[in-house]
Amino acid sequence: MAVYLFLALGVVLVLCVCTALLRWNEVRYMKKGLPPGTMGWPVVGETTEFLKQGPNFMKNQSARYGSFFKSHILGCPTIVSMDPEVNRYILMNEAKGLVPGYPQSMLDILGECNIAAVHGASHKHLRGALLSLVSPTMIRDQLLPKIDRFMRSHLACWDDGSIIDLQDKTKQMALLMQIGIDSSSISQEFIPEFFKLVLGTLSLPIDLPGTNYRRGFQARKNILGMLRKLIEERRASREAHNDMLGGLMRSDDNKYKLNDEEIIDQIITIMYSGYETVSTTSMMAVKYLHDNPSVLHELRKEHLGIRAKKRPEDPIEWEDLKAMRFTRAVIFETSRLATVVNGVLRKTTKDMELNGFLIPKGWRIYVYTREINYNPRLYPDTLAFNPWRWLDKSVECHNYNLIFGGGTRQCPGKELGIAEISTFLHYFVTRYRWEEIGGDKLMKFPRVEAPNGLHIRVSPQC
Repeated sequence: MAVYLFLALGVVLVLCVCTALLRWNEVRYMKKGLPPGTMGWPVVGETTEFLKQGPNFMKNQSARYGSFFKSHILGCPTIVSMDPEVNRYILMNEAKGLVPGYPQSMLDILGECNIAAVHGASHKHLRGALLSLVSPTMIRDQLLPKIDRFMRSHLACWDDGSIIDLQDKTKQMALLMQIGIDSSSISQEFIPEFFKLVLGTLSLPIDLPGTNYRRGFQARKNILGMLRKLIEERRASREAHNDMLGGLMRSDDNKYKLNDEEIIDQIITIMYSGYETVSTTSMMAVKYLHDNPSVLHELRKEHLGIRAKKRPEDPIEWEDLKAMRFTRAVIFETSRLATVVNGVLRKTTKDMELNGFLIPKGWRIYVYTREINYNPRLYPDTLAFNPWRWLDKSVECHNYNLIFGGGTRQCPGKELGIAEISTFLHYFVTRYRWEEIGGDKLMKFPRVEAPNGLHIRVSPQC
């Protein structure tokens, strides 16, 4: 009997301590002028609920507190904004005390010189360097021929009748393209380390053995060693290399000269951002095409029309890419419906008033753009996969289309990514037919992925 009494008292004590901790954490952030919301536990806040529930967590909080509320996620006190007008203002006004505010784990692993971490003159300089590598002229003259050769080779052996994991194939495709380094040896070493790095950026910055953060940070060190060695070898050989690393290293006639640390951080950032968006959008486009035969028919018609004007060995060229209007619409609709990027983070550099509330210096603002993608006023029949809506150019250009970011931080590699996915779709739909095997489960938060893969059987196009 005494044992049960002690157990009951223990449970009551634990509940009292937990309640006291929650209450204490709420009182800490009960500052005048802050928006409503809850802060969860000390240190971890509501990160666990956020990562487990994802969009449902956001919807529930929004239903309770409105489209502008406070929380504590990813290691810091955060304002979540789901208001289209406020989100656009934040993205368009970086100079007014709103700078990038990405989690410490991401800054540690991607590097302090990555373009997402810097602002002001440094951001302008790094953005100029990256834009010089992915300008329309560079895509037309140098990058598109490489993309075409790669896609032909990568898709050449998909039609042997065996079952393939589309997720695995598109990950390989995107990463090998993003590496863009003419060395199979570094690719073999690089790939497993890169996957650890990606997982590390999506973790709490807890530096303990076995954590994704520790593994990701160690992967960064290993990747730094590989890239530094490669840079030294290239400088010693003085051989010109026509890839992104070569472009960043070029010193003659280059007004955007970077030091080695800046070069390495940009290479890591290019691969990190391009890999995730290109691989996932390619996979989800195939998934949506499979589920929507009328869209697949229209897309295949566009690409067969382009292919009919060419010999079998002729590559995709710039004019062909510009003619892929429906393909571009498929990519935009895939990005909208799958929502590969849920939002972006900003940080206040001073106390500031925003949306009628006073936001303290140093707080993060999560510009949560996911719900904009499902706004029925902007996208009627919002859950339908309808690429035709994007054939009206005003939809792509409307003020609340933040699929590729906004303001001075719109993704610099947007058009390159579209070129890569368009070329992949061209060769895939003109060469092959496919069927899904197994009804694999898809997750859409915190990343869009198929936990057990997305399996298809591919056969030659008749």
